[in-house]
Amino acid sequence: MTFAATILTLYPEMFPGPLGVSLAGKALERGDWSCETVQIRDFATDKHRTVDDTPAGGGAGMVLKANILGPAIESVGKGRPILAMTPRGKPITQARIREIAAGPGVAILCGRFEGFDERIFDHYPEIEQVSLADIVLSGGETAAIAILDACIRLLPGVMGAPDSGVEESYENGLIEYPQYTRPQEWEGRTIPEVLRSGDHAKIAAWRKARSEEDTRLRRPDLWDRYSGDRDQSASDARQKK
Repeated sequence: MTFAATILTLYPEMFPGPLGVSLAGKALERGDWSCETVQIRDFATDKHRTVDDTPAGGGAGMVLKANILGPAIESVGKGRPILAMTPRGKPITQARIREIAAGPGVAILCGRFEGFDERIFDHYPEIEQVSLADIVLSGGETAAIAILDACIRLLPGVMGAPDSGVEESYENGLIEYPQYTRPQEWEGRTIPEVLRSGDHAKIAAWRKARSEEDTRLRRPDLWDRYSGDRDQSASDARQKK
């Protein structure tokens, strides 16, 4: 089954962009996924093909018009998740990426200017408002590329080893352990001895401990969630005994 990606954008020339090279590009050539763009401006009805207007209530910038976005969204059809890239959205998670990658595809609506007329989200409650992080981009296209890249790499056969996507940051609620490779010594620094021991049990324990420690120090938000889930699992196990 081909993973079908549709991007609603004012700049269709930005796609597939970097997704046309490397693993994603090869997967595109094989037909593992498809990339279709919808030019939002095509749904404008005036001679100037206007897609935006000034904010109601005043303020800087322009807002994408609901009466233009509505027909563009309708053209995508049903059966796939529709994401709207906006800094007002909920940060997307690796767990949600995995769910999307396991499905038939995704449609992504790319914001520009001051964003979308809010009425499209009232009219289409199925649209998921998502963001990449607590940052503001000039448009949703670069965020859409990142979302698609995260999905495409999880499609069967895209990554070399079947387990390449398993032991990674966020997959188990933690950031990934640090990685090393040859040469054994560089600038007076050596690869940790445990990773050269050949003892797989010790290596696994070291990696888990480093994942936990680095998550606790660098991402206390993830650590609090991970600790809470772990405590809940332990409590549930005790109650079953």
